[in-house]
Amino acid sequence: MPSILNTYQQPIGEPLPGWTARARPPHNAAIEGRYCRLEPLDAQRHAADLYAAYSQATDGRDWTYMSVGPFADAAGYRSYAELAAAGSDPLHYAVIERKTGKAVGTLALMRIDPANGVVEVGFVAFSPLLKRTPVSTEAQYLLMRHAFDDLGYRRYEWKCDSLNAPSRQAAGRLGFQFEGVFRQAIVYKGRSRDTAWFSIVDGEWPELRAAFEQWLAPGNFDGQGQQRASLTALRKPGPAAA
Repeated sequence: MPSILNTYQQPIGEPLPGWTARARPPHNAAIEGRYCRLEPLDAQRHAADLYAAYSQATDGRDWTYMSVGPFADAAGYRSYAELAAAGSDPLHYAVIERKTGKAVGTLALMRIDPANGVVEVGFVAFSPLLKRTPVSTEAQYLLMRHAFDDLGYRRYEWKCDSLNAPSRQAAGRLGFQFEGVFRQAIVYKGRSRDTAWFSIVDGEWPELRAAFEQWLAPGNFDGQGQQRASLTALRKPGPAAA
């Protein structure tokens, strides 16, 4: 891309005429989808379902790279959910599977920066009932769409422990671009974390949105619920990718 030069012949960033700060995400209504809806986390309504869903896992490995968990019992999880639901950043959502009406996971908008139109998705805690299903992909899509289309944000971030291979793979599948690693960025659970950064920016969103909509369409799944075309293949020309 050719550089824009100022009157001193210095390269400068692209101008944004008319840019104004964006609204903070509201947290008072559900975000509706075909396979699921996102509801503002409410411990009274969701904690029991969520703990039951997380208890389907055979061990605590899903919590290794998170700053919270695992939880020893339902009361411990409910106490955490009460604190999480009371906060304004992160804004936590429960993922409600439409087929069952049960909460099967959570995710959040966090590090919300209205002045610059930047927000991060984090605290992604998907239970075994949710992983590798259309519901999990749609939940991510719904929150992205909310940030870009409803709120007009410019940048949507994903960050994870650089050693968390499944999270890095998920970011790539969902269309995030890898930007680099911030060394010794965080201390959590008594250990050091190098943080891998990923992002989607607004100019990339229309193509990604179209790919998500094609992937989520009922016709993309066979009678056994298996995908006909991968999300990666729909996003990029060429052979299908896992």
